[in-house]
Amino acid sequence: MTIGIIFISAIFMLIGMAVQSQLKNKFALYSNEPTTSRLSGEEIARKMLQDNGIYDVQITSVEGTLTDHYNPINKTVNLSREVFEGRNVAAAAVAAHECGHAVQHATAYSMLMLRSRIVPLVQISSTMSQWIIMAGIGFMGFGGGNTTVLLIGIVLFAVTTLFSLITLPVEFDASARALRWLSDANITSSSEKAKAQDALKWAALTYVVAALASIAMLVQYILIYMNRSRD
Repeated sequence: MTIGIIFISAIFMLIGMAVQSQLKNKFALYSNEPTTSRLSGEEIARKMLQDNGIYDVQITSVEGTLTDHYNPINKTVNLSREVFEGRNVAAAAVAAHECGHAVQHATAYSMLMLRSRIVPLVQISSTMSQWIIMAGIGFMGFGGGNTTVLLIGIVLFAVTTLFSLITLPVEFDASARALRWLSDANITSSSEKAKAQDALKWAALTYVVAALASIAMLVQYILIYMNRSRD
């Protein structure tokens, strides 16, 4: 079974790398596609927030590529320099997507609120689960077959899996809000919106792969536990 875990990890690592590579290619491609509005990512973010009646969120520029994110704790939309200054489809898509999270926060979108509530638990479980699971598997081999430690690790890992699943609707909804607003606000033309949608699709796939990988690993751990419990 441990060989199965290694195999699944390797498969999803390769899939994740492929998706990340395609995402970077799409971002590079659409970074060369100017939008009709010619607004920068920072200007787009500011306008989307204002159009949604949000005035208490700051927009900042951060270092790195594809490091864009919304921080609900200090209410900041953090855009990479390429997005912050960019006047292209990629910048518009990313800036609007991150503002989509700000809109979710302002409107108390249920899945975002749920995800935020379990973050402290996830921070603990993501740090401890793998170590406890490895210890549990080791104890089964050398500690008389007791499966309690492994079960504790599985429960903790299940929390991180749940978090990755909750993240999916949060990301999909933010993209849907972004694309709808980009069209309604005449930031993008119909053809530009299609390209923005394509870029956000690949960004969302990174979360899908992560969720599937987590589910597959959780199933493997449960099977190890069940097989050992029957011995």
